[in-house]
Amino acid sequence: MKVLLVGEYSHLHNSLKDGLKALGHEVFIIGHKDGFKNFPVDFPIQKKWDSGLPKKVKVAVYKISGFDITSYLTFRQFLKFEKQCSGFDVVQLINENSFYCTYHFEKKIISYLLKNNQKLFLLSTGYDYLNVKYCFENPNFKSVIPLYLNHKIDKKSFGNVLKFREKAFLKLHQFIYKNINGIIATDLDYHLPLQGNKKYLGMIPNPINIGKLHFEPLNIHDKIVIFHGINNENYLKKGNDYFEKALEIIEQKYASKIEIITVRSIPYAEYINLYNSCHILLDQIYAYDQGYNALEAMAKGKVVFTGAEKEFTARYNLSEKVCINAIPDVDYLVSELSFLIENPEKITAIGRRARDFIEREHDYVKIAHHYQDIWINN
Repeated sequence: MKVLLVGEYSHLHNSLKDGLKALGHEVFIIGHKDGFKNFPVDFPIQKKWDSGLPKKVKVAVYKISGFDITSYLTFRQFLKFEKQCSGFDVVQLINENSFYCTYHFEKKIISYLLKNNQKLFLLSTGYDYLNVKYCFENPNFKSVIPLYLNHKIDKKSFGNVLKFREKAFLKLHQFIYKNINGIIATDLDYHLPLQGNKKYLGMIPNPINIGKLHFEPLNIHDKIVIFHGINNENYLKKGNDYFEKALEIIEQKYASKIEIITVRSIPYAEYINLYNSCHILLDQIYAYDQGYNALEAMAKGKVVFTGAEKEFTARYNLSEKVCINAIPDVDYLVSELSFLIENPEKITAIGRRARDFIEREHDYVKIAHHYQDIWINN
């Protein structure tokens, strides 16, 4: 089978590519490298006129005419790869807005992919029309939407979410849904809003290439190392403000027992190695399930603070913790961290279970098999 994966912003498609290639398929990725993360892609597209003076000119032109220069330049770059993007058995979009274009140019690119390939599938693994709609209609659903509703994040900072409520993105959503063979969710945060949707083909957990992620048991001989990786663009959306407040208290409380490592907006290849020495990793707060950073850290045997709500433990029939559920409550976070620091044997045990869980539920070759079966049968 020949497969084209469109878009990359978490390492998901790269790991799926590894799994599919292990099964003998021919696989390529087209898309952006996701800014500072610099993910590898086969057919790279740059987001141009997106900073400094060119961005100011672009914004002015858009306000006057409605023409988006960045989208046009993205489309021009795609045209250079149009031959390489033809003749595939399966094309999979990572998002409804995989190329970050306005409606006109995103539709033109997807129309080409539809015309020149056999099947088109869509992932729900981030903000999209249905997910955002569901979260706004269900404000008690654990998500970042209440941050906006409660005026903690302003409209400008929330633009990458709010765009999916615009008429143009509704049109894009309708166009994509009309033409895809189906949609696949990658974790519970996207699965729960899609239940009952006639195009929904089910949830396939994120693929993790466990062969590339070395596991070592968490033996604690000296200080307990806590790692906090911050993406400045998503600071509030990941709950980093709560983590930082909790760490301030923990540092005062256990100064002689811990070491805290904080990094900001670094490339993926550097990030994935920087936390090798840590025992505990702080990932995100507003989630039911684990995102990609959390899963890769769990594969290395780290104790990760992330999404692990009761829906998650029920889904995987877990009787013991494989990670720590994080919620927007500083006192709760301090309590959970304190318990681990005072009971280091729990860190070792959870880290071991985390690796076992990833091997059992997220192995990249097993997950590739699931994708292969869904693609063939739909």
